[in-house]
Amino acid sequence: MMMKRIGAWMLLALFTLVGEWHGRCYGCLEEERIGLLEIQSLINPHGVSWRDHWVDTNSNCCEWRGIECDNTTRRVIQLSLWGARDFHLGDWVLNASLFQPFKELRGLDLGGTGLVGCMENEGFEVLSSKLSNLDLRVNKFTNDKSILSCFNGNLSTLKSLDLSFNGLTAGSGGLKVLSSRLKKLENLLLRENQYNDSIFPSLTGFSSLKSLYLSGNQLTGSGFEIISSHLGKLENLDLSHNNIFNDSILSHLRGLSHLKSLNLSGNMLLGSTTINGLRNLDILQSLRSWPSLKTLSLKDTNLSQGTFFNSSTLEELHLDNTSLPINFLQNTGALPALKVLSVAECDLHGTLPAQGWCELKNLKQLDLARNNFGGALPDCLGNLSSLQLLDVSDNQFTGNIAFGPLTKLISLEFLSLSNNLFEVPISMKPFMNHSSLKFFSSENNRLVTESAAFDNLIPKFQLVFFRLSSSPTSEALNVEILDFLYYQYDLRTLDLSHNNIFGMFPSWLLKNNTRMEQLYLSENSFVGTLQLLDHPYPNMTELDISNNNINGQIPKDICLIFPNLWILRMADNGFTGYIPSCLGNFSSLSFLDLSNNQLSTVKLEQLTTIQVLKLSNNSLGGQIPTSVFNSSISQYLYLGGNYFWGQISDFPLYGWKVWSVLDLSNNQFSGMLPRSFFNFTYDEVLDLSKNLFKGPIPRDFCKLDRLEFLDLSDNYLSGYMPSCFNPPQITHIHLSKNRLSGPLTYGFYNSSSLVTMDLRDNSFIGSIPNWIGNLSSLSVLLLRANNFDGELAVQLCLLEQLSILDVSQNQLSGPLPSCLGNLTLKESSQKTLADLGYGFPSWSIEKAYYETMGPPLGDSMYNLGKDFWVNFTEEVIEFTTKNMYYGYKGKVLSYMYGIDLSNNNFVGAIPPEFGNLSKILSLNLSHNNLTGSIPATFSNLKQIESLDLSYNNLNGAIPPQLTEITTLEVFSVAYNNLSGRTPERKYQFGTFDDENCYEGNPFLCGPPLRNNCSEEAVPLQPVPNDEQGDDGFIDMEFFYISFGVCYTVVVMTIAAVLYINPYWRRRWSYFIEDCINTCYYFVVASFRKFSNVRR
Repeated sequence: MMMKRIGAWMLLALFTLVGEWHGRCYGCLEEERIGLLEIQSLINPHGVSWRDHWVDTNSNCCEWRGIECDNTTRRVIQLSLWGARDFHLGDWVLNASLFQPFKELRGLDLGGTGLVGCMENEGFEVLSSKLSNLDLRVNKFTNDKSILSCFNGNLSTLKSLDLSFNGLTAGSGGLKVLSSRLKKLENLLLRENQYNDSIFPSLTGFSSLKSLYLSGNQLTGSGFEIISSHLGKLENLDLSHNNIFNDSILSHLRGLSHLKSLNLSGNMLLGSTTINGLRNLDILQSLRSWPSLKTLSLKDTNLSQGTFFNSSTLEELHLDNTSLPINFLQNTGALPALKVLSVAECDLHGTLPAQGWCELKNLKQLDLARNNFGGALPDCLGNLSSLQLLDVSDNQFTGNIAFGPLTKLISLEFLSLSNNLFEVPISMKPFMNHSSLKFFSSENNRLVTESAAFDNLIPKFQLVFFRLSSSPTSEALNVEILDFLYYQYDLRTLDLSHNNIFGMFPSWLLKNNTRMEQLYLSENSFVGTLQLLDHPYPNMTELDISNNNINGQIPKDICLIFPNLWILRMADNGFTGYIPSCLGNFSSLSFLDLSNNQLSTVKLEQLTTIQVLKLSNNSLGGQIPTSVFNSSISQYLYLGGNYFWGQISDFPLYGWKVWSVLDLSNNQFSGMLPRSFFNFTYDEVLDLSKNLFKGPIPRDFCKLDRLEFLDLSDNYLSGYMPSCFNPPQITHIHLSKNRLSGPLTYGFYNSSSLVTMDLRDNSFIGSIPNWIGNLSSLSVLLLRANNFDGELAVQLCLLEQLSILDVSQNQLSGPLPSCLGNLTLKESSQKTLADLGYGFPSWSIEKAYYETMGPPLGDSMYNLGKDFWVNFTEEVIEFTTKNMYYGYKGKVLSYMYGIDLSNNNFVGAIPPEFGNLSKILSLNLSHNNLTGSIPATFSNLKQIESLDLSYNNLNGAIPPQLTEITTLEVFSVAYNNLSGRTPERKYQFGTFDDENCYEGNPFLCGPPLRNNCSEEAVPLQPVPNDEQGDDGFIDMEFFYISFGVCYTVVVMTIAAVLYINPYWRRRWSYFIEDCINTCYYFVVASFRKFSNVRR
């Protein structure tokens, strides 16, 4: 009997296996395969679809993307068409009968397809009676009528409906009608629509509802009490990111006794009674009304003070980005059931306490990221033996983690230590016994090496994600590849950037980890050629080996090895030869950076499918094919620093082209700037500098309304600047080193976002316009070497952001405006042009593991994801200081403050207010006609490095207080009318050994001048400003009278002598005659010689 039973069970199992094998072998039913192909042809009539592998062959459609079949019946049970239809095809009115072939369909996703409604009597009621999940998010259902057109009858089996991101409004009760047709609906998602409080009565008919998501609408909570009385089964409620809730919301929420999850994040919780209690965290007292509540989220709210109560049920508490009291963590010990605690970005500081949170023995996930904690991690952290996720990134924690509590947390699966002051052993020795560890991130900490005894340790963990990079201030490691990586076989993401690891390119990492998706090895010291294995890696999407010393040619089979690359960065190496044309055949490649190499050959027309193409600073040449500029995909094109040539104006351009960045700088392009080019171009960054363009700037530039950066410098452009050129978003403009002329008129007058204006080395004329004061964001103004005249506009004093001003080598005159001394010289990171462009985040980093963890990981994603910003070339500002021409960029530029007013015709005294420029690093007033004394207030310039007052008419003594300046490196008062002793040779003035600093002042004495001061000589004291004239230390009236008398006496004496003595009179006559003859023959000889040269 027993044998029969066993035989029956074995036979049943065999039939099951055969059925499953049969389903997998033969795939979906033929009628359903045909139905899928019909759907594809209807939603994409042009045959271009991301469902391009839905093919009309005998392939198994159960393996097609977006399809899930039942293993037994072989019927389609899940169908996802998310984003399958291009929005540009217009609105889509659905005929739901398309899906009738799928008799057992349980889940249907039509999100992102442009749906606006359904045909008459062809709504979802005609579908399978088993349909339970329907996803219609990100469509165009904007009103009740459009929704109800798809629900004409009862859908008694539907349990989940998603109408998020549709722009829906409450309307006239469409949801009320819908509730009568969806009697068993349990999950309703209405996120990111335009509902207000009038929606609440319409929801009362959904009596079976267990989950309601209303985040991102315009709710205030008024009338919510009707929800509490009708939706008694509600277990999950999301009201996050709405408007200000009134003070009745909490009392109404208490009526939902079955509530398990409540999300009020992103709201301003205000009121007079209840909400004031909420601001003191007394909301947690309300949890007694929710005995089943396990998850509470109050992120991004205005909580501030209070204490907690005893709760034996709460398991998840999310309070990110709230202002919590400093003792908050000490009071969390009264939540014994807590498994998830997230308090990221709560402005908590100090050292972590050893009480409260350390008593949470059931805690599995702890997020303390983006606070200001410092000191070492407390030892009690090691008592949280159940901890699986720990994120302490972006704090100020210190200490060597090899000797801290982390070594005891052997249950850890996720650990992020990034952006702290930790010392992290590169051997990973502290975690060798952490067998569960899968994610490890340590970025911008101090990496330390250990003795060779730890090199051969075999770890128990198999990592999925590993990031280890040193801080910029750390010493270079100069080590070979980390030994423990030889024992890793399941890595999906590996980031070893910024470590100066040397050796050959580690191709064995790919061999050992065949499912690798992201590999980042930038800014190391790998050498040799790029040797790739001959095995394809279809999962690899991102490869970054930039900033190394890899040379040779780019492997021609790179496209076969990595067929699905999305981002490829190989910049700043020594690659030579040609760029493989196959890179343009990648349907997935969006970001290619091969800049700063020695590549010499490229076929640009084969790379037009790449969204971001960076080939700057190579040895590429030739003409650019027209197809490059007409590509519908390319948006960021960097070809600067090559040998491309031709006339862009000759290119025929078709249709509307969207450019975000176009960099053709430092090439050999010539001809006029193209007019038609700008008729069809939409630019944010345009760099045509260092070419051979000529002619005027076209008025078509005035159409570039979205322009943010423009560089046309170092060309041969001429003519006037178009007065209509006022891009509202322009931040940086460079027109220097051209032949532009005329007045500025009204060009730029309305560009309030302008940060840098560089018009150096042109021929602009007229006065500096008064509207310059309207440029409220202006930080750098460079007008050097033009023909501006008149007085310096006092409106410059209104520019609160101004930090660099250069108007040297013009014809400006008049007195120096004293209000310039009121400039605050603010630090500005805007003038460095950091991170201008578009970021490419690595979303796929998280997908392999986040699905297995709880909610905090969703907030930690950006701690792990790596963004590739399309940085434009850093802004470089040229400015003369310390008698040298420097180019400032990056952080140095952020802290650069300088004023250069030299080589003009300014007159009068130097305003004492200039001594208020306490942050200034360089001040140049040389080569003017300034008079008076040097202000003693200059001793307040405590950070100045270069002070040049030479070639003026300054008088009086050099203020001895200047020796208090300890930062001065260059100092010159040469060629003035100064008198007295040179400053005492101490501090910085003791380093000025060159007498050139003081020469040209005949009444100055003392070292380093050779003119010694006699001990009894009394130095001349400067005359007070109200008593001295503009003529310096000489009384010019007395000088003229005495000179006239002396001259008359000498002439009359010579005349008398010649009259009395005839011999001397004759000799004088001969002397004059010889001088005349000598001059005559010299002129004749010179003329003949000049004539011979001309022949």
